[in-house]
Amino acid sequence: MKHKSFFIFLTLCLLGVGALGCARAARDTTGFGIVDKAVVNAPFEETWQATKAALKEKKLNLYTRDKRGVFVAFSEMKRQLRLFTPHRTKLTVNLRPLSSTSTEVQIETMNQVYGSTLLTYPDWHDRKAKDNSLALSILESIQSKVSTKDSPSKPEESSTNEVK
Repeated sequence: MKHKSFFIFLTLCLLGVGALGCARAARDTTGFGIVDKAVVNAPFEETWQATKAALKEKKLNLYTRDKRGVFVAFSEMKRQLRLFTPHRTKLTVNLRPLSSTSTEVQIETMNQVYGSTLLTYPDWHDRKAKDNSLALSILESIQSKVSTKDSPSKPEESSTNEVK
Protein backbone atom coordinates (compact mmCIF):
# COMPACT_ATOMS: atom_id res chain seq x y z
CA MET A 1 0.00 0.00 0.00
CA LYS A 2 2.86 2.36 0.77
CA HIS A 3 4.36 1.82 -2.66
CA LYS A 4 1.05 2.45 -4.38
CA SER A 5 0.41 5.76 -2.58
CA PHE A 6 4.04 6.83 -3.21
CA PHE A 7 3.62 6.01 -6.91
CA ILE A 8 0.38 8.02 -7.08
CA PHE A 9 2.06 10.95 -5.28
CA LEU A 10 5.04 10.85 -7.65
CA THR A 11 2.75 10.68 -10.69
CA LEU A 12 0.74 13.68 -9.48
CA CYS A 13 3.95 15.65 -8.89
CA LEU A 14 5.21 14.88 -12.39
CA LEU A 15 1.86 15.85 -13.90
CA GLY A 16 1.87 19.09 -11.90
CA VAL A 17 5.36 20.01 -13.05
CA GLY A 18 4.48 19.12 -16.63
CA ALA A 19 1.28 21.16 -16.54
CA LEU A 20 2.96 24.21 -15.02
CA GLY A 21 5.90 23.94 -17.35
CA CYS A 22 9.37 23.68 -15.91
CA ALA A 23 10.83 25.17 -19.09
CA ARG A 24 9.61 28.33 -20.72
CA ALA A 25 9.65 29.60 -24.26
CA ALA A 26 12.26 32.09 -25.41
CA ARG A 27 11.75 35.63 -24.16
CA ASP A 28 10.12 38.03 -26.60
CA THR A 29 12.62 40.87 -26.98
CA THR A 30 10.38 43.15 -29.04
CA GLY A 31 10.78 46.69 -27.75
CA PHE A 32 14.05 46.02 -25.91
CA GLY A 33 16.13 48.06 -28.33
CA ILE A 34 16.61 51.80 -28.63
CA VAL A 35 16.75 52.93 -32.26
CA ASP A 36 18.54 56.13 -33.31
CA LYS A 37 18.51 57.47 -36.87
CA ALA A 38 20.36 60.16 -38.78
CA VAL A 39 20.43 61.22 -42.41
CA VAL A 40 23.99 61.85 -43.58
CA ASN A 41 24.64 64.02 -46.62
CA ALA A 42 27.13 61.67 -48.23
CA PRO A 43 27.00 58.80 -50.72
CA PHE A 44 26.52 55.26 -49.44
CA GLU A 45 30.15 54.15 -49.99
CA GLU A 46 31.58 57.13 -48.14
CA THR A 47 29.13 56.65 -45.26
CA TRP A 48 30.01 52.94 -45.11
CA GLN A 49 33.72 53.76 -44.77
CA ALA A 50 33.00 56.45 -42.15
CA THR A 51 30.82 54.02 -40.17
CA LYS A 52 33.50 51.34 -40.21
CA ALA A 53 36.10 53.88 -39.02
CA ALA A 54 33.78 55.22 -36.28
CA LEU A 55 33.10 51.73 -34.90
CA LYS A 56 36.82 50.90 -34.84
CA GLU A 57 37.55 54.27 -33.22
CA LYS A 58 35.15 53.42 -30.38
CA LYS A 59 37.05 50.10 -29.92
CA LEU A 60 34.00 47.97 -30.60
CA ASN A 61 34.32 44.34 -31.69
CA LEU A 62 32.97 44.13 -35.25
CA TYR A 63 31.15 40.85 -35.75
CA THR A 64 29.64 41.56 -39.17
CA ARG A 65 30.61 44.00 -41.90
CA ASP A 66 28.26 43.63 -44.79
CA LYS A 67 28.74 45.73 -47.94
CA ARG A 68 24.94 45.87 -48.22
CA GLY A 69 25.04 48.22 -45.23
CA VAL A 70 24.80 46.14 -42.06
CA PHE A 71 27.26 46.20 -39.17
CA VAL A 72 26.91 44.24 -35.93
CA ALA A 73 29.28 45.41 -33.22
CA PHE A 74 29.71 44.57 -29.54
CA SER A 75 31.24 46.48 -26.64
CA GLU A 76 33.73 44.75 -24.38
CA MET A 77 32.29 42.34 -21.83
CA LYS A 78 32.06 43.82 -18.30
CA ARG A 79 31.12 42.52 -14.88
CA GLN A 80 29.83 44.65 -12.03
CA LEU A 81 32.35 44.52 -9.20
CA ARG A 82 34.11 41.74 -11.16
CA LEU A 83 31.69 39.23 -9.59
CA PHE A 84 28.32 39.33 -11.25
CA THR A 85 26.87 38.26 -14.58
CA PRO A 86 28.85 39.44 -17.62
CA HIS A 87 27.11 42.02 -19.78
CA ARG A 88 27.80 43.92 -22.99
CA THR A 89 26.09 46.19 -25.51
CA LYS A 90 25.13 45.02 -29.00
CA LEU A 91 24.87 47.64 -31.74
CA THR A 92 23.23 46.85 -35.07
CA VAL A 93 23.99 49.55 -37.65
CA ASN A 94 21.95 49.66 -40.86
CA LEU A 95 22.86 51.94 -43.76
CA ARG A 96 20.28 52.71 -46.41
CA PRO A 97 20.93 54.92 -49.45
CA LEU A 98 18.22 57.57 -49.82
CA SER A 99 19.71 59.14 -52.94
CA SER A 100 23.08 59.33 -54.65
CA THR A 101 24.16 62.00 -52.16
CA SER A 102 22.48 60.99 -48.88
CA THR A 103 22.36 57.90 -46.67
CA GLU A 104 20.22 57.00 -43.66
CA VAL A 105 22.13 55.56 -40.69
CA GLN A 106 20.08 53.59 -38.14
CA ILE A 107 21.64 52.21 -34.95
CA GLU A 108 19.78 49.79 -32.66
CA THR A 109 21.20 49.49 -29.15
CA MET A 110 20.52 46.32 -27.14
CA ASN A 111 21.95 45.23 -23.79
CA GLN A 112 22.98 41.59 -23.42
CA VAL A 113 23.81 39.33 -20.47
CA TYR A 114 25.65 36.03 -20.55
CA GLY A 115 23.89 33.01 -19.09
CA SER A 116 21.81 29.95 -19.76
CA THR A 117 18.23 28.85 -19.36
CA LEU A 118 16.89 25.33 -19.01
CA LEU A 119 16.59 24.93 -22.76
CA THR A 120 19.71 26.76 -23.97
CA TYR A 121 23.43 26.43 -23.87
CA PRO A 122 25.32 29.29 -22.25
CA ASP A 123 25.04 32.24 -24.62
CA TRP A 124 24.31 35.98 -24.76
CA HIS A 125 20.67 36.93 -24.10
CA ASP A 126 19.02 40.24 -25.02
CA ARG A 127 17.91 42.63 -22.30
CA LYS A 128 16.20 46.02 -22.44
CA ALA A 129 18.55 48.85 -23.38
CA LYS A 130 18.69 51.75 -20.93
CA ASP A 131 21.40 53.95 -22.43
CA ASN A 132 21.96 54.96 -26.05
CA SER A 133 24.83 57.41 -25.54
CA LEU A 134 27.25 55.13 -27.40
CA ALA A 135 24.99 55.07 -30.46
CA LEU A 136 24.60 58.84 -30.39
CA SER A 137 28.37 59.32 -30.18
CA ILE A 138 28.82 56.97 -33.15
CA LEU A 139 26.30 58.99 -35.17
CA GLU A 140 28.20 62.19 -34.32
CA SER A 141 31.49 60.55 -35.25
CA ILE A 142 30.13 59.39 -38.62
CA GLN A 143 28.80 62.86 -39.33
CA SER A 144 32.10 64.51 -38.44
CA LYS A 145 34.08 62.09 -40.62
CA VAL A 146 31.79 62.70 -43.58
CA SER A 147 31.57 66.48 -43.11
CA THR A 148 35.36 66.89 -43.08
CA LYS A 149 35.44 65.45 -46.59
CA ASP A 150 32.48 67.46 -47.89
CA SER A 151 30.66 70.60 -46.92
CA PRO A 152 29.61 70.87 -43.28
CA SER A 153 26.02 69.79 -42.83
CA LYS A 154 24.12 68.62 -39.77
CA PRO A 155 22.32 65.25 -39.81
CA GLU A 156 18.69 64.88 -38.99
CA GLU A 157 18.75 62.97 -35.71
CA SER A 158 15.82 61.28 -34.06
CA SER A 159 15.68 58.84 -31.21
CA THR A 160 12.88 56.35 -30.65
CA ASN A 161 12.35 53.40 -28.39
CA GLU A 162 11.12 51.18 -31.18
CA VAL A 163 12.63 48.08 -32.71
CA LYS A 164 12.69 47.90 -36.48
